[in-house]
Amino acid sequence: MGPLQGTKVIEMAGIGPGPFCGMLLSDMGAEVLRIDRADAVGSAEERDPRFEAMHRGRRSIAVDLKHPEGVATVKRLVASADVLIEGYRPGVMERLGLGPDACLALQPRLVYGRMTGWGQHGPLAQAAGHDINYIALTGALHAIGNGAGKPVPPLNLVGDFGGGALYLAFGIACALLEARRSGQGQVVDAAIVDGTGSMLTFLHGAFARDAWSHERGNNLLDGGRPWYDSYETADGRHVCIGAIEPKFYRELLARLGLADEDLPDQHDPAGWARLRSRFAEVFKSRTRDEWSARLEGTDACFAPVLDLHEAQRHPHNLARGAFVDVDGLAQPAPAPRFSRTPARVAGPAPQVGQHTRTALGQWGFTAAEVGRLLAMGSVVQATGHQRVAPGSSTALTSP
Repeated sequence: MGPLQGTKVIEMAGIGPGPFCGMLLSDMGAEVLRIDRADAVGSAEERDPRFEAMHRGRRSIAVDLKHPEGVATVKRLVASADVLIEGYRPGVMERLGLGPDACLALQPRLVYGRMTGWGQHGPLAQAAGHDINYIALTGALHAIGNGAGKPVPPLNLVGDFGGGALYLAFGIACALLEARRSGQGQVVDAAIVDGTGSMLTFLHGAFARDAWSHERGNNLLDGGRPWYDSYETADGRHVCIGAIEPKFYRELLARLGLADEDLPDQHDPAGWARLRSRFAEVFKSRTRDEWSARLEGTDACFAPVLDLHEAQRHPHNLARGAFVDVDGLAQPAPAPRFSRTPARVAGPAPQVGQHTRTALGQWGFTAAEVGRLLAMGSVVQATGHQRVAPGSSTALTSP
């Protein structure tokens, strides 16, 4: 199952974009083995894995990377892996003896994926940071928000997941293809600032031709146009419209009952305040669901603004199986979709160290070798409640 079936991935446990990339690769069929910290087994900081949706679909072994035999264990795993993912600060893996040079010497075809915020070099490379800091440096944060206030953080979708994890996954897929042709692996340096900057290519072009303003809330895609914005409805909820093209705008006016009104031209800035006021007045006259019944599925470029729970039950998402049940919890289904090698969730998230004994055995360690490593404490096996083994997930669909 999945286009990456047969690909073996080692994921050095981390937070944010690294684990999300590991999830993407697992969803696509890769066998992902997560290396967790030995001291995290059974610790107070370990959260209920049932709710760690990004950790789904892989197995976990717990390794003491301060122990020479722990490092040796990871090296032995690397020797039979296709991919390694790590998200530490630059230099940490080298100090552990697990840097690219050491790992590529063990497995010349290895794709060594590095996930950082600032990149492997540069004045900020060693500084701490989070999504908001990285996207601020690229210009993305400055561009998001309305004209009346400060920049608005777009959750951590733009930096961690868009500019980070997705670019790392794309880089790994490219490097795997090249390695199969050349027989040589390489390092993929995925920095959130680089990926986020890449996603802004369109805006840089628009700015260069004077089609984008630095003033927030004054542009085509940032709520600066009354026909590309969200509006409150009679029940205090919201709907959004994106009727950019003239034919879609005409459709919107017709379905709002405004086709015969003497309104300003769509592209006349002097009339936008009046248009926005009129749209707000009309949308406030009905509930969100009433507008959905009238406008959804038309060329008015309309959608209701749903919360996370509502999104799980929307008829379109149900029809497409956009969410799946994993261990009793609804989660987004793997994306994109494939006609011949469908992706799937390989199973729920593991406990830290849940699979130490079994996974090492399946990666070539003998029972005696595993027993010796456990006895010396270089690896740790979780002893708590054992969760179900990775298996299939069930799509949430219409009844």
